[in-house]
Amino acid sequence: YEALLALRGAGDVVGESAALTGRPRSATVTALEPVRAVAVEHGRFRDFLNHSPAVSFALLGLTADRTRAADRRRLEFASMSVRQRFAVLLLDLARNHGRRTDEGIELAVPLSKQELAGSVGASREMVQRLLRELREKEAVSTGRRTLLILRPHILRRIAATDQPTSGIA
Repeated sequence: YEALLALRGAGDVVGESAALTGRPRSATVTALEPVRAVAVEHGRFRDFLNHSPAVSFALLGLTADRTRAADRRRLEFASMSVRQRFAVLLLDLARNHGRRTDEGIELAVPLSKQELAGSVGASREMVQRLLRELREKEAVSTGRRTLLILRPHILRRIAATDQPTSGIA
């Protein structure tokens, strides 16, 4: 089982927790497209932080913000059905990684059904059922690693209620 914890973009810092503590990393980073990355050895990074208090505080703020966001997501998701969590995920992806087209909002990140499932704590099969339901409602259109949100108001309605409009809970 793999869980998609977060999506990061150009210029984002990753691995800061392991770099600060010297402990093994807690997650794996996978690039969705070719990237240029800079890796800094732990000792050199710590030396740099010792001489750069402003950077240290900025990194501490980043770590605190990410922890707070993860806590908020866990609390929100604990009270939601898989169906609601999936709708919230699609809306978040549209807001943060969507491109407006004439047809709707195209997600700019090519996530597999397994990656989508890992994001909401569901099985791949459940995500397939939810996508089929959304396609039948003409709320989304899907292709191989592509997803187009046609009617976001349907996703907002699902996210706001726990009353399934079909047999999927």
